[in-house]
Amino acid sequence: MDAQTGEEAETSGRGAGGGLPLAVRELLAGGVAGGVAKTAVAPLERVKILFQTRRAEFRGSGLIGSFRTIYQTEGVLGFYRGNGASVARIVPYAALHYMAYEEYRRWIILGFPNVEQGPALDLMAGSIAGGTAVICTYPLDLIRTKLAYQVKGAVSAGFRECKPSEQVYKGIMDCVKTIYRQNGMKGLYRGMAPSLYGIFPYSGLKFYFYEKMKSHVPEEHRKDIIAKLGCGSVAGLLGQTITYPLDVVRRQMQVQAFSSSSLVGRGTFESLVMIVKQQGWRQLFSGLSINYLKEEQKLLKHYNSHLP
Repeated sequence: MDAQTGEEAETSGRGAGGGLPLAVRELLAGGVAGGVAKTAVAPLERVKILFQTRRAEFRGSGLIGSFRTIYQTEGVLGFYRGNGASVARIVPYAALHYMAYEEYRRWIILGFPNVEQGPALDLMAGSIAGGTAVICTYPLDLIRTKLAYQVKGAVSAGFRECKPSEQVYKGIMDCVKTIYRQNGMKGLYRGMAPSLYGIFPYSGLKFYFYEKMKSHVPEEHRKDIIAKLGCGSVAGLLGQTITYPLDVVRRQMQVQAFSSSSLVGRGTFESLVMIVKQQGWRQLFSGLSINYLKEEQKLLKHYNSHLP
């Protein structure tokens, strides 16, 4: 067979559908798929944020009661408040994570030639790359929380605990401009520290639990996709459960400007202790059951897609 020419290789790399490189097309396709997936669970995500931040109208109302409150105060669109910022973050986060991972992995190998290439190296490079992607895209996460936290129409609907003076952002750009005008660049990164603190523990715990559970799977089934999905899902949930308090701290720090929160100006671990003292230790796990529900749905979807 004749060797492929440079021109042919370039053409096959770009593919028949236009001049975009394969990696770019895969990234865009992944972004669209990720956007659809994010939108599908957006109502659950919004309720989780409202639980994490102890929004007055939603305390003790439960999942169904919270859906009812959102519908009464904001209508159907209320379930998707802040989802635009979440979807907008998908492609840049994925692209940065992928590129940073390859670079960090190469730097580690070149800088520390004695380091064994394997899962531990991948874990380290992946965690650092995740931190880089978080730093670069964090403002969109903050905006997503700010928009999801505000409840339009709450006062008129009879929820008197909602402050009439509360800032109501009109959209993503209005949110960015307002935060920057009031607090500068640091305002766009409020609450980022808990995210960074949680990356390595979560990745490490997930990896540990996955390998531990996989070791108990019979040898003949270890390559089965269902076994891998099951181990991966449970490992992810265990990692999420242990590091979830940091997520609650992050959300409360992100919205602290809205309320008379005593977390203003405090660091991550000071805030965690303060939440336990003032709100009780259970608040550190508020909304965690929604993560379990989402993971169950995802696992069932993957399971059904691999049925014969």
